[in-house]
Amino acid sequence: MIETRGQRILIDPFLDGNPTSPVKSKEVKANFIIVTHAHCDHFGDTLTIAKNNHALVISDDEIASYCSGRGVQAHGMHIGGSYQFPFGSVKLTPAFHGSTFPDGSSGGMPTGALIIVEGKTIYHSGDTGLFSDMKLIAEMNPIDIALLPIGDNFTMGIIDAVKAVEFLKPKKVIPMHYMTFDVINTDPADFKKRVQKMGVDVQILNYGESLEF
Repeated sequence: MIETRGQRILIDPFLDGNPTSPVKSKEVKANFIIVTHAHCDHFGDTLTIAKNNHALVISDDEIASYCSGRGVQAHGMHIGGSYQFPFGSVKLTPAFHGSTFPDGSSGGMPTGALIIVEGKTIYHSGDTGLFSDMKLIAEMNPIDIALLPIGDNFTMGIIDAVKAVEFLKPKKVIPMHYMTFDVINTDPADFKKRVQKMGVDVQILNYGESLEF
């Protein structure tokens, strides 16, 4: 969750079905929900939270249409496009992954997101493998905080995520998408040690912890 200017923005809220999460969807308050792709561990509780809070879902057009068809407010976008919201701007970026709903319907192209709030740029890569155009993303958008998956198997592992940091040159990195399931059981402390050798700060956030910037 990002909190800014009295607004709460969730990204990929997977809570009720998450075996490691102490927080459940009914406890969450949000104004906006950004969804990077349709997989159940990312789309997760989007519909429930959106309906409970009258929140606006921001995603690619396929996911937005899926949400609209189920009675939820949604704003559809696509990769390369940006839009100004009350909290700041969102621009969708490429991600190399899949995006299919549990019922088999397509969620369109998976994405990452550049979120600019109060003059700060947050890059949430979504689920992705390493790709060289991360250099271009950083060249055009100096990044304050990058959120990168390190779990391996489905996304980048630690070695590739370290290379992504080299490409992106963020001021700070938050690792994500690890230890939820046995198959992505990697050590964030190892990632932190490797990245800090590059002179980049790493913040490992556990449930309930926050970072002010």
